[in-house]
Amino acid sequence: MESFGGKRAVVTGGGSGMGRELVIQLAAEGCSVATCDVNPTGLAETQARAETEAPAGTKVTTYECDVSDEAAVLAFRDGVVDAHGNVIELLFNNAGIGGAGSFVADSREVWERTFAVDWWGVYYCARAFLPNLMAAEEARLVNTSSVNGFWASLGPGIPHTAYSTAKFAVKGFSEALIEDLRVNAPHVQVSVVMPGHIGTDIVANSRRYFGRPEPDALTDADLVTTREQMVRRGLPVAEFSADQLRGTVKMLEEGFRDGAPLGAAGAATIILDGVRAGKWRILVGDDAHRLDVHVRADPEAAYDHAGVGINPLTMEVATEAEPAG
Repeated sequence: MESFGGKRAVVTGGGSGMGRELVIQLAAEGCSVATCDVNPTGLAETQARAETEAPAGTKVTTYECDVSDEAAVLAFRDGVVDAHGNVIELLFNNAGIGGAGSFVADSREVWERTFAVDWWGVYYCARAFLPNLMAAEEARLVNTSSVNGFWASLGPGIPHTAYSTAKFAVKGFSEALIEDLRVNAPHVQVSVVMPGHIGTDIVANSRRYFGRPEPDALTDADLVTTREQMVRRGLPVAEFSADQLRGTVKMLEEGFRDGAPLGAAGAATIILDGVRAGKWRILVGDDAHRLDVHVRADPEAAYDHAGVGINPLTMEVATEAEPAG
């Protein structure tokens, strides 16, 4: 698919981050886009920005939808068909959250909600929109996994199980579809996207998704759990005051976004370039490429953490060639 002009795309998680930038860049090329998110304010901003840069006649529509809810996904699909027609050439399963890093220590409810967004959201949307993709002359399903889809860790002392498990599922599903689609729908192709650390608001958005207060409004009870989690991650906050701890939470959320080696716009460009080139495997970011090489070089030692560093403030992954921090 050399050009997106005149095509129709669906992008999940379009209220911010990579999803927003995918919508904006697709629309700028004359691709009509339908996007969903749980944040209506973010969706409105995405739509306004996309429409400003889009050629005349390009349609951008937004829908409030939690992709972990299949009924909501089907209603989203019906709305897209009403607005854009039955044919969709591109589906970007981009929506995702973080949370429930520990299978042992975190609650089952939070673990399963994280997994539901990151895996079932991809599955439900692929199921819902596959007939629309198949109705096109050529189409592509683009599923966002992560470097945590081939390396299920954030480093020493930082479990990351719900997110990693889901992202491994997304990667495996996408790879399995290569042959499935080749046999049963050869005009539909699949790509799996594996970003490293990208500058988005996923940390803050995940907190909001679970209904947790803004950093400045954290209660003393909230701070007890927050302090324990940070200490386990190796952050020196054991003696911090309540206000210092609240400030640290805010700094971590903003630091993840602002300290990333690659911004959301750059990541979206890499993804779209990969789709144009027909790649089934799209690594996003230099850190993703380095980590891929590191894991492939010695899979048995992938979780020994030798040669892999993690910046606990930004969660940036670095290998021996470029130490974190």
